[in-house]
Amino acid sequence: MERTLIILKPDSLQRGLAGRIITRFEEKGFQFAALKLMRVSRELAEKHYAVHKEKPFYPRLIEYITSSPVVVAVLQGNNAIAVSRKMMGATFGSKAEPGTIRGDFGMSNSFNLIHGSDSPEAAQFEIGLYFRPDELLAYERASERWIYDMSGGEPE
Repeated sequence: MERTLIILKPDSLQRGLAGRIITRFEEKGFQFAALKLMRVSRELAEKHYAVHKEKPFYPRLIEYITSSPVVVAVLQGNNAIAVSRKMMGATFGSKAEPGTIRGDFGMSNSFNLIHGSDSPEAAQFEIGLYFRPDELLAYERASERWIYDMSGGEPE
C-alpha cells in the first residue's frame, strides 16, 4: 500500500471544513496511518516549500501555511498519491471540477484548502518532515477486504 502526506491548510480549519474533508478520504477507503493538529513553524514551512523558494509567490505561501493551525495526515491505500490528488482537484479552486475537494469548497487561487504529495519521492520526504517513524501506525481494518478485491493476492 502506498502512503501520501495530506495537509488540510489554514483555510480548511478556519472555514470548519476539516471534518468534511477527512470524511471524504475515509469514505473513499483510505486508511489513516497518522493524523495530528499542529502549527507549521517558519523553519518547517521553508523546508517543505524549498523547491518554490525563487518563485514570486513563495513569501505569501510561507505566510499562509504558518498563519493558523493545520491538520497533517498520512493516508495509506492502493495508488494513494494519484487517487488523493484526483479527489483534491485542480490547484486553483476556481478551476477545480465539482465533486473534488477544491471544486466543492474552493474559490481562491491562493488559498487552496489542501496539499497532497505529488510523487512517491515527495511523499517520503514530506512524511519525514511532519512525522517521526514511530508516529506512523500500521493496523488491520476489518473493512479492508471490502474496500479492495484481494482475491488475487494484491489489491485490485
